[in-house]
Amino acid sequence: MKLLAFCTGILVFSVLGLTAQPGFEILKDVKKIEIPFEFKNNLIIVNVTFGRIFPLKFIFDTGAENTILSERHITDLLGVTYEREFKILGSDMKTELTAYLVRGIHLRIEDMVVPNHSLLVLEADYFHLDEMMGLQIHGILGADIFKGLVVKINYERRVITLTKNRGAKFSDEGYFALPILVERNKPYLETGIRIQTDSVIRVKLLLDTGAMLSLLLNTETHPDLKPPPHAIKGNIGAGLGGFIEGYLGRVSALEFGELACREVLTNFQELPEGIDTAMLRGRNGIIGNEVLSRFFVVIDYPAQMLYLKPNRSYEDEFEFDKSGLVVIAANVHLNQFLLHSVLPGSPAAVAGLLPGDEIRWLNHSPAGLFSLERIHQILKKKEGKKITMVVRRNGEKIKFSFQLRKLV
Repeated sequence: MKLLAFCTGILVFSVLGLTAQPGFEILKDVKKIEIPFEFKNNLIIVNVTFGRIFPLKFIFDTGAENTILSERHITDLLGVTYEREFKILGSDMKTELTAYLVRGIHLRIEDMVVPNHSLLVLEADYFHLDEMMGLQIHGILGADIFKGLVVKINYERRVITLTKNRGAKFSDEGYFALPILVERNKPYLETGIRIQTDSVIRVKLLLDTGAMLSLLLNTETHPDLKPPPHAIKGNIGAGLGGFIEGYLGRVSALEFGELACREVLTNFQELPEGIDTAMLRGRNGIIGNEVLSRFFVVIDYPAQMLYLKPNRSYEDEFEFDKSGLVVIAANVHLNQFLLHSVLPGSPAAVAGLLPGDEIRWLNHSPAGLFSLERIHQILKKKEGKKITMVVRRNGEKIKFSFQLRKLV
């Protein structure tokens, strides 16, 4: 089963020598900058004006060291020079990708102007977010933009605030303070997890706003990081360059000092045979937006501190698809929906649905009225919910019905 949990922060090879204007210099004339964002499919999406011309959408990504453009035709149109070619390793840690260094790019993110930036341009669109997520995304905004700043993310108001308040204290505002490590512009939290309820495993986790998943653990990095019983085996996510293989299950608790998230949906990644785990730089996994969005989040890069305060979503259950379907979007309008895969033995499989079926009607409404995100929400509804679906198969329309059932 391909459980599509997109993740950019798994990108392994960093690129050295990019001459980026430090984030601190961006705020030299103002105290703070507020950047509104959309929160779609658990991804933070910001509007970026690229090269003073192109209005694009980028993922705000604390898990990426460098800013990346996935649409090479844009820099081709601008006539920029591709200075160097890099080979980088994709999210599956085995697919080699090609990227090019470009310099002198003017970026504007709301009121923040980055006048002369260096970034990477992918040779091809390895993201494929349009079909997997139903979103038009053109790149990722890496930490080279906001390093050296205090980054405050309000998931409820959908706004990022950048300030220069070095060493600011947030305890008076109800935040819990946790030390972090900032390595190559990326923030890591050393904390504890409980896969079962009996013992705590100490782990080093990347705080990754470029990951729509909850928690990912690399099984080969610690002898106790084993999937729990009844975990689902298959492709657990999609990232830059490929699918991520492993298991999907739940951990009993993910600790944040005095706070903890319970029964957290967790992707257990199986690394390719022979891979050198030293490339992970001591990291055991990733904390993504499905967890981070349950808090008011402050990452103080200069002081290497993380501040968390629970928001209204803090105690919500971690929901997962209860149908057994992976649905992708097709055509230029992203309003044609195809079944990418069907989990054997799941409610949808028992009903007779097959990969390649095109959804025409869902719960008595035309499929064109939905977004891919809304379809995902419907397939996560409470156990026992009846789903009716009319699909087109080989030119014929066929009606199916099934009841949602908890799979993980």
